[in-house]
Amino acid sequence: EHTADEVRDLATAFRIPNAPVANGATIGGHATVGDWVVIAALSGVHQFCRIGKHAMIGAASAVTQDVLPYSMTVSDRPIRVFGANKTGLERRGFAPATIDALQKAFRLLSHAGLNTSQAVARIRAELSGCPEVEEILAFIEASERGVIK
Repeated sequence: EHTADEVRDLATAFRIPNAPVANGATIGGHATVGDWVVIAALSGVHQFCRIGKHAMIGAASAVTQDVLPYSMTVSDRPIRVFGANKTGLERRGFAPATIDALQKAFRLLSHAGLNTSQAVARIRAELSGCPEVEEILAFIEASERGVIK
């Protein structure tokens, strides 16, 4: 049992809207978790990290940097992004063209051998006009801890 003060303190330490958190997952203080995030069992999210909306964090992941929106992310020491959260996005009704654009953006960020600045420039040049891709770019630019890619 928790006192009313303990519950209030927990509620102000981090924000978790519409986000299933599996057993054994831990979320550090002042972390921000976006809508429809899935945090799988035994995952740990470091304090002050941001988890972008519609992301899925794989089981037993150690999250020490911000997690990109719409991504499926897992740590294998080191943690990495290996693509868009395609199944989750399809279930939520995202258009195939949007999912394809997100997948291309993640390929450029994670698998093209580019640094983050180079990848952002290529994404802007090749995938402009997709609001979800623009959100990822804004998310990267606002990051203070760097992003997992």
